[in-house]
Amino acid sequence: MSAAGQHRPLAQSAIVQLEQRPVSEPLSYASAGVDIEAGDRAVELMKTSVKRTSRSEVLGGLGGFAGLFQLDLSRYPQPVLATSTDGVGTKLVLAQQLDRHDTIGIDLVAMVIDDLVVVGAEPLFMTDYIATGKVVPEKIAQIVGGIAEGCVQAGCALVGGETAEHPGVMGRDAYDISGAGTGVVNADAMLGADRIEAGDVLLALGSSGVHSNGYSLVRHVLATAGLALSDTPDELSGRTLGDELLTPTRIYAQDCLALLAEDGVRGVHAFSHITGGGLAGNLTRVLPAGLDAVVDRSTWTPQPVFQLLARAGGVARDQLEPAFNLGVGMIAVLPATHADSALAELARRDVPSWRLGEVRAGSGQVQMTGDYAACAF
Repeated sequence: MSAAGQHRPLAQSAIVQLEQRPVSEPLSYASAGVDIEAGDRAVELMKTSVKRTSRSEVLGGLGGFAGLFQLDLSRYPQPVLATSTDGVGTKLVLAQQLDRHDTIGIDLVAMVIDDLVVVGAEPLFMTDYIATGKVVPEKIAQIVGGIAEGCVQAGCALVGGETAEHPGVMGRDAYDISGAGTGVVNADAMLGADRIEAGDVLLALGSSGVHSNGYSLVRHVLATAGLALSDTPDELSGRTLGDELLTPTRIYAQDCLALLAEDGVRGVHAFSHITGGGLAGNLTRVLPAGLDAVVDRSTWTPQPVFQLLARAGGVARDQLEPAFNLGVGMIAVLPATHADSALAELARRDVPSWRLGEVRAGSGQVQMTGDYAACAF
């Protein structure tokens, strides 16, 4: 329903409820809680948003059983397909509490597509899946509108999707979303641990805030500290907690591809998308066995929202670092000779960036050194 498909399975719990109805009452899909007409209206409302994401390689339109994409082999003579799937996690709970659904789709695209670009892949297309207790066409259209906006930012097409109505299984206002993306890279241009060398520099690409990881801890802090989403703590300079915590995840795909366009793998050896696990957990995934990444905390100050969470929840640094990005959403690993030109390109693209650390001989570990600048944790 959200793009290509319109299948809505009847949940088992809904069948039980249906069997308990008086036998004299006519049975229908609608009496089981599934509104096909609402689903059709949701598709109509989202068509304009989805159309914005189209690329020349996309074949057909909405309503088919599969999305079609014709790969341009003249650009990729040695094509390797990259694929990723993810969701948004419990950040969805805050969106539902605030009844704001137009940005959560951007988070979904970021979580899926920025995992593709770390291997040097150009993101090509994406599909989405939305499960909800009750289809409200306008709400579904807002969610898909956010996904479409994220795809526009990432430069990929939204070629299909599905919305499933689960009455009796999910609450009427509840929903969950997930997505899958596909990208392509030439075999000789793939990035990764095998390209990293001692002496390489780590460049940080700044985050827009909490992004889409660690929200179970966020919600625990809010509950423990008695904070409401309408509150305006001093750290946020008049901004509400809800506004801050629903800030969409920054999408780095086009920024990373721009760095590769200058010098390709000579200029960038690897990227690391900083999601669950924090800087250390994600940098370790791209390190070869004989090298360490040394991260200097003193090179940046985590955003006020992280300092608020630390203060309000009494959360220690060793608990914050594995849960949050703390201001760094992506890391580029590249030769020191290319660092200045990369920083200049990122500045032209309005991406906050700085030298975060370096690669040294070691045993495949991440060393977090120093203390954060002007920060209480």
